[in-house]
Amino acid sequence: MYDMKPYLEEIEKVIAKGPFKDTWESLSKYNVPEWYRKVKFGIFIHWGVYSVPAFGSEWYSRNMYIKDSKEYNHHIETYGPHDKFGYKDFIPMFKAEHFDAKEWSDLFKEAGAQYVVPVAEHHDGFQMYKSEMSEWNAYEKGPKRDVLGELEAAFGENGMVTGASTHRVEHWFFMGHGKEFESDVKEPMERGDFYWPAMKEADHMDVFSEPVPTEEYLEDWLVRTCELIDKYRPKILYFDWWIQHSAVKPYLRKLAAYYYNRAYEWGEGVVINYKHDAFVFGSAVPDVERGQFSEIKPFIWQTDTAAALNSWGYTENNRYKKSEDIICDLVDIVSKNGRLLLNVGPRADGIIPDGDKQILREIGEWLKVNGEAIYDTDVWRTYGEGSAKIEEGQFTDRIKKNFTSEDIRFTTKNGYVYATVLKGNEEGKYVIKSLAHKKGSTVSQFSGIIQDVKLLGYDGELAWEMTEEALIINVKNEHNIGTPIVFKVTIN
Repeated sequence: MYDMKPYLEEIEKVIAKGPFKDTWESLSKYNVPEWYRKVKFGIFIHWGVYSVPAFGSEWYSRNMYIKDSKEYNHHIETYGPHDKFGYKDFIPMFKAEHFDAKEWSDLFKEAGAQYVVPVAEHHDGFQMYKSEMSEWNAYEKGPKRDVLGELEAAFGENGMVTGASTHRVEHWFFMGHGKEFESDVKEPMERGDFYWPAMKEADHMDVFSEPVPTEEYLEDWLVRTCELIDKYRPKILYFDWWIQHSAVKPYLRKLAAYYYNRAYEWGEGVVINYKHDAFVFGSAVPDVERGQFSEIKPFIWQTDTAAALNSWGYTENNRYKKSEDIICDLVDIVSKNGRLLLNVGPRADGIIPDGDKQILREIGEWLKVNGEAIYDTDVWRTYGEGSAKIEEGQFTDRIKKNFTSEDIRFTTKNGYVYATVLKGNEEGKYVIKSLAHKKGSTVSQFSGIIQDVKLLGYDGELAWEMTEEALIINVKNEHNIGTPIVFKVTIN
């Protein structure tokens, strides 16, 4: 069993000597780095042992131990009783024989991604990197490769920022249902064991739920996460939801102070992504899972969502979104001061499925033409106009938005205003009310002089006029497409 004491002492030393202390008052002095303000599109990667059964979702390791669930029944029918074949028995089957970090990196670069966040450890407790904390990692078992290390090197060669995601806190209860019947999840267990501690499942949204994570478990979480920081220096550290539990808060503060102080030593700016007010506002960057905000925000934020509707990890029956819907979401999110982290789920053999590849390449093709309206942009005086309703909050990405050519989003950069029409029309006429020039306009209305209007990626004829009601644009020749079109407006 790994001795945590030396690392815990090192953590305290780093906090003591650095500019950030483990208090919310100190951590609230954190500033979002400039490089993160500029990036708008990233790739999330859910890849792990759960890609072997490829059934249900990436929560297979939990659900297979819940009696009468579809995963429980599937497991018995396919692999046999749980006491003869448990989740750990998938690990030797996780071979990643076709995994090529450079191939992944080239694909993400082609998609137009600026940063990538691989899941370093999911709820199942299997680390996708070389670790001193546990033998249950991809370097010692399964693929027997330092997956995170290989990815970090490949992404760096392509100029993309590398982050890391850890979902370790949820492991406290994730395998707990396996103790409710004859399975391979059983006592005695100790720290370092794959299933440890497999406690009774908590109320996921109750910050005071019991059983409360123990000091030993939370110190283990802290040390694992700090090891991840020191070994790989991720510039983004993403956490899933359960870190908001009241028992975790003191350890969150220590973790943030340690990370920010290490980054100070490195001379780099870093980012923590969190959900549900786990961090005090202003001490890290908030994230909205599978959803977005309905209005522009004065703070930097992020959406994380998946190319597939049904799962973050690979399953044999993934139901994919349309690339044009994802592009519309990207445009809407960026216009409101956010950025999009889009997930893909590779197969157990290391191949990214064709469905994910097609979506990424179609997004990349759109960004090649229209990326200047996305990358390194700022919010404009209003995020947009139109009647399509955006449902605010988590898990709203299944709701069809039904955009029309009246739905327009704005960004600005280098003196230009970019007006992105979320759906082209056959007539070729576009009315942009927010760019009207009214006589005697108020401070809340646009009053600049438009010098020129261009349609990105289009060399045909275009006519425009500025009236008191709107900027009216007519594009001759057929240009209607299913994805958004961007007008670049020069302001004098």
